[in-house]
Amino acid sequence: METMEDYKEELDASFRRINEGDIISGTVIDVSEEEVTLDLKYYAQGVIKVSELSSDPDFVAAQQIHPGDVLEATVVKTDDGQGNILLSRKEANEVLAWEKLQQMLDEKTTVKVRIKESVKSGVIAWLEGIRGFIPASQIALDYVEDTAPWIGKEIDVRVITVDRQKEKLVLSGKVVAREAEAGERRHRISMIVPGTVMEGTVESLMPYGAFVSLGDGLSGLVHVSQISERRIGRPSDVLKVGQKVKAKVLNTNDNKISLSMKALSEETVDTEGAGDLAAYTSRETMGTSLGSLLAGIKIN
Repeated sequence: METMEDYKEELDASFRRINEGDIISGTVIDVSEEEVTLDLKYYAQGVIKVSELSSDPDFVAAQQIHPGDVLEATVVKTDDGQGNILLSRKEANEVLAWEKLQQMLDEKTTVKVRIKESVKSGVIAWLEGIRGFIPASQIALDYVEDTAPWIGKEIDVRVITVDRQKEKLVLSGKVVAREAEAGERRHRISMIVPGTVMEGTVESLMPYGAFVSLGDGLSGLVHVSQISERRIGRPSDVLKVGQKVKAKVLNTNDNKISLSMKALSEETVDTEGAGDLAAYTSRETMGTSLGSLLAGIKIN
């Protein structure tokens, strides 16, 4: 037996009032070259003209909107002359997009954008239908002198500035690239086993030690106390920039590589000492055996 609950949606729609300026949501039921039709769960359908879908010049309705999608739009007219409610997604986006962009900024969300054009000191990309600027210093890890080749490329970015009043949106690919590089570096360091002997080039000398380039973007520190067995005043007393050195990995704590040249010297001394001891033991054994042999011979 049917109850009032069975007609709840119809009843709600009959009492609902939609006014111009309202931001409402609806489900896409049709996409054509001229317009997108929405089911608003209302006695009238919603219509968004293609020109009112997005400010992004690269936006293509047939490619980016599909039946079943839920869109938010602003009511432009409650009757377009054909019994439909005329809507504008662009107008709604002016309100909702900035809120989404602020949320992306707060949550440090990484998103992918396509670079649309090259402008003075940077490039332009669209995000949430808003024109965003990526400075040349923020496109990649290094400053990009020639931005033209970047047109059409997709890059991962973060929102770094949102100013709705000034309609200012600034994006950064450098932030994402730097984090990715740091992650790769952490992984490479985690693969280094303490005790491994590595060869590198002295890249800089500081009062507290020497930084050694190990290749693959990695560097390690040889503390001044780990450079030589003898006490030295400063690293430059025994090392120079560009010098090739070998060192043992002490540890990789805190994502830093600690090296020791002294440890290799100590190992060499131990090895040589062991060799001398072996030779001495061998001579002693030989002498004892020869003495025992002679002791058994009687000389008249």
